[in-house]
Amino acid sequence: MTLAVVFALAAAFSNAVNLMTQHSASISAPKREKGWRLALYLIRQPLWLLGGAAAVGSFVCQALALHFGPLSVVQPVLITELIFVLVLRRVWIHQDVARAAWASVLVVCAALGVFLTAAEPTGGHPGAQTARWLSAVLVFGGTIAVLVLVGRGGAPMRRAGAFAAAAALAWALEAAFLKAATQTLASFGLGGMLIRWPIYAMIGATVTGTLLQQAALHVGPLSVSQPVLVITDPLASIILSVWVFAERFTNSPALIAVAGLSFAVMAAGVVVLTRTAPHDLSPSSQADRDGPTAPAV
Repeated sequence: MTLAVVFALAAAFSNAVNLMTQHSASISAPKREKGWRLALYLIRQPLWLLGGAAAVGSFVCQALALHFGPLSVVQPVLITELIFVLVLRRVWIHQDVARAAWASVLVVCAALGVFLTAAEPTGGHPGAQTARWLSAVLVFGGTIAVLVLVGRGGAPMRRAGAFAAAAALAWALEAAFLKAATQTLASFGLGGMLIRWPIYAMIGATVTGTLLQQAALHVGPLSVSQPVLVITDPLASIILSVWVFAERFTNSPALIAVAGLSFAVMAAGVVVLTRTAPHDLSPSSQADRDGPTAPAV
């Protein structure tokens, strides 16, 4: 369990570095660089390449975390990516961070700790039964399809929320497939993994999640899509952990109630954090010189 938490925290930190470095490299590119020219420009930038290396590190650390621990532990811990991003904004970019954001960080950390302690997630079988996989994939896939249909029309906020929820379900499936793929790698080696289905299901879920997430970011405000993505992913992963891998939680009704309440508090903290954190990458001193700017949505 300890190794799973350590690797999950490392994955969250690495992904935070990836987001910050690649976004910083992208927005600092010359205006004339667009399309394929922008791609060629970015792959020559050390900062962007550092972000790429961090993305690879995040994937490896998440795979190791899922190999050593339950899905119901790893995915909630990955929420700490938001906290690492906030710390990097303060330490690296020297942005002023609102007190409400730091308060939200404390709430999220405390609630996450209470959830993991009270819920006591344990057990599970990485080699899940085929019937469990089929039922879970059919239900999750059908729900994703319905959410995509809902997101095709209506108000921007509703569309963003629908696409973000669909993306989060795809990411939860991707994590479950990744856990299964690590098990096939450990049991059968690289060659054995490549002739079995989990690795290809993981790739399909990754592509689907990426497309749906981009759709969510395109059609509506980030203030809607980001909290939905961050909260729905671990919640769906917990459902999959019980459904597919037969992971278990405490038998105490009181502790289950505490765990459920702490998860709700953590979700509320995430919403406040995403809405009070800085909305751009401008250092506070530069923002002060340039005057107020409209927040990104």
